[in-house]
Amino acid sequence: MKKVKDKYLVVGADFAGYPLKEAVCAHLRAKGWKITDLGVTADSDPNDTENMFHRVGLRVGSKISEGEFERALIFCGTGMGIHIAASKCPHVHAGVVESVPAALRAITGNGVNVLAMGAFYVAPQMGCDIADAYLNAELGTGYEWWHNFYEFHKLAIDELEAFNYEEYKKNGFKVKHLGDFDLKLEVKPED
Repeated sequence: MKKVKDKYLVVGADFAGYPLKEAVCAHLRAKGWKITDLGVTADSDPNDTENMFHRVGLRVGSKISEGEFERALIFCGTGMGIHIAASKCPHVHAGVVESVPAALRAITGNGVNVLAMGAFYVAPQMGCDIADAYLNAELGTGYEWWHNFYEFHKLAIDELEAFNYEEYKKNGFKVKHLGDFDLKLEVKPED
């Protein structure tokens, strides 16, 4: 698997997301990232329907599903459509963000492995800042002071990974618990 710690990343964008993707990828490449691009490129034919947002989202999502890449960045006009498509692939936990705090929480609290941005709403510099925040954190980063934060959120990810809708339905729409961890809202102590 190509991992974030080794600076490997898979990306994809449709035509609406292309300008933002280009800005973010140029920024990351300058920092040594090795990027595999599965969407629109500079020489893409605008009439190539293989680069519709949902098709790009599925292509990128499949690289996560197949265990080829640990994380991905995807881009379209809003981030929503490409995110929905990627989410159809098994083992993809996708999120759409428009700010650095949202990007941080997406990875630190939700373990998002596919992060989507919308070029209609995210300026290029903000996209670069979002990518940096997302790629330089992991589940639980920054919350070490919060009792059971990592365990509670890891349990949620594990239960979502094991989720089977038919079993859920047969169980009266109750989730099969793989364990439990208490978690209460805590205030970060002063440094």
